Amino acid sequence: MATAPRAIILAAGKGKRMGSDLPKVLLPVCGRAMVRYVVDAVREAGVEQMVVVVGHRGELVRQELADESGVTFAEQKEQLGTGHAVMMCREALASRQGPVLILAGDSPMVQVSSLRSVLSEFAAQQPACLLGTATKPDPTGLGRIVRDAAGGFHAIVEEKDATPDERSVTEVNMSSYVFQYADLLWALDQLTADNAQREYYLTDCPGVLKAAGKKVVAVNVLQPCEALSINTPVELAAVESEMKKLSR
Repeated sequence: MATAPRAIILAAGKGKRMGSDLPKVLLPVCGRAMVRYVVDAVREAGVEQMVVVVGHRGELVRQELADESGVTFAEQKEQLGTGHAVMMCREALASRQGPVLILAGDSPMVQVSSLRSVLSEFAAQQPACLLGTATKPDPTGLGRIVRDAAGGFHAIVEEKDATPDERSVTEVNMSSYVFQYADLLWALDQLTADNAQREYYLTDCPGVLKAAGKKVVAVNVLQPCEALSINTPVELAAVESEMKKLSR
């Protein structure tokens, strides 16, 4: 019998660029905290158990989600990157096996159909890691999905590191992953903070696994609206506008 998937939702960030001292995931989108949309989508996609990583004013996130069954919390006391945030989930997921879905808590446009697709593809292909990707006509600022000659996953290349040819790629990383938990733990142990920000990046894990000969796949199943991020009040307004269109 297949092991039921679990989820990690990254929700430790500040809302500084939004002009707020609240945790970013608590900022309201169409009247609801943005993290609520992510939790609802994960649950509707069939994942009942999830770990929410909290950090800045984490008690407020705990209070917001106190009524949610199947939700536990992990604390990231220092903001040392997305990889470090996932490392904080080791105790909450101790001795578990099977697939782990990882999403950003500030992605209220996440679609249930997309989550079902990535979980279905993961079950069918059984890789160490699966990335859910999207095509975005203007990929500025996003990591590009570089594929090999056979069309398989080769690398995530951040825009600042991309060649002109790589920058022309419109398939982008959406920070939507499914890992085999044992492979995720191994990849996290290989991460280093040897970069300008001195942080541990979850985006390095697929490359680490591929370099070790593990199977890593990227499936372009996410919708363009899911590439809408919220880092400024202008972007928040754009997401609210798109959300209202979809609900009509």
